[in-house]
Amino acid sequence: MEVTEFDAERPRLTAIAIRILGSEADADDVLQEAWLRLTRTDAIDNPPAWLTTVVTRLCLDQLRKRRTRTVIETEMPDDHAPLDPEADALLAEKTGDAMQVVLDALAPAERVAFVLHDVFGYPFDEVSAVMGRSSTAVRQLASRARRKVQGVPEPVASQAARAESQRVVDAFLVAARGGELATLLSLLAPDAVMRADLVGQTMGSESAYEGAAAVAARFNGTRGAAPVTIDGELGAAWIQAGSTKVAFVFHLESGLVHEVELIADPDVLATMDIVRVRGKSRG
Repeated sequence: MEVTEFDAERPRLTAIAIRILGSEADADDVLQEAWLRLTRTDAIDNPPAWLTTVVTRLCLDQLRKRRTRTVIETEMPDDHAPLDPEADALLAEKTGDAMQVVLDALAPAERVAFVLHDVFGYPFDEVSAVMGRSSTAVRQLASRARRKVQGVPEPVASQAARAESQRVVDAFLVAARGGELATLLSLLAPDAVMRADLVGQTMGSESAYEGAAAVAARFNGTRGAAPVTIDGELGAAWIQAGSTKVAFVFHLESGLVHEVELIADPDVLATMDIVRVRGKSRG
């Protein structure tokens, strides 16, 4: 890809990066890194799509690092955490006023799904490819973000349903560890499916396991998966020396597991907010 072709994509990519990050300087850094990666990459079938994916994932990584820094700073004494309200106000005005303030309150993955779909109009299947997540996942992320942007609180019923879903996932992991095939089948919807990304497939997984029997057989006897939340969704992960090697995201309906995402791509894992669920037994 020539410099002129990259420059033709620059305005679109910059607009996406600024809206996601809320900072022109950070957006410029992301574009520079995307260009460097492009120069180190051989033939690319669809450069605009490739660049969108790279820029978006770099933005996600920036958001996660920023979030980590924010947690550390809020734990420091006030005299070590200088604040500049005027600068913050000017930044908000420059990058989208009140909307940017609302976006700053979203989790990284929620923010990206919302910006790509609701702000820039990308269809969910394209957002799914860019984020390396299933269509179900990005729809849920965008929906959750939309509710927060609109100031709509999570319904009490949803909170109760989430608690029940956590119970189901915990039971699923315990059954998987213990080789309890009948229990696994009872927790899966008849048309349940598990999909693995390309890296997961190189590790021995099929691209998809369709039907409760196939999914149960895949998990039966599986050990070592720790209960986690993944971008706010219920899941499990194989974690070695503090590094996530494989993540499983569970999507439930009516108290049953309908879909499982197996994610092993390190580039995608690096953009995900994975948090251990304390006090839960390991699967």
